[in-house]
Amino acid sequence: MVDLTRAESLIALTPDYPEPGVLFRDVSPLLADGDALREVVEALIAPFDGRFDIVAGIEARGFLLAGYAAALAGVGMLQIRKAGKLPRPAAAVSYALEYGTATIEAPGVLRPGERVLLLDDVLATGGTLTAAQRLVEDLGAVVAGSAVVLELTDLGGRTVAGDVHTVFTA
Repeated sequence: MVDLTRAESLIALTPDYPEPGVLFRDVSPLLADGDALREVVEALIAPFDGRFDIVAGIEARGFLLAGYAAALAGVGMLQIRKAGKLPRPAAAVSYALEYGTATIEAPGVLRPGERVLLLDDVLATGGTLTAAQRLVEDLGAVVAGSAVVLELTDLGGRTVAGDVHTVFTA
């Protein structure tokens, strides 16, 4: 098994961002380190080896993870975007945020029954990941699994998003 301790140490902590009392965890330094990035992406996809046909990345850091994962696995990549960023979205799902709603969209590139591995950087409240799971299903594909680099366990996202593979927890 790969020792991910060094990769985890690269996650930067920023107190009082974006508002007082919040400890923001930034994976940008981890993404900037080639060895750490490779180790984390390998850890993200390992439990799903041979069980997915395409990797979907949730905007924006999820794109980076999914692109790398797709290249490692020899499969394609699907972008799950914020509303209004795609010229011809095939499906859209709206979901609740702490202060309002958001919508995500995906292009019509999935084949019926295609097995999709969803990747994102952080699981917080679970709203975005749950919406992405529904979006994949609305497009006629199957969610093969969901994985994130970091789960913020105190925010309860797993209770909303279901079974999620996490590399790190905080």
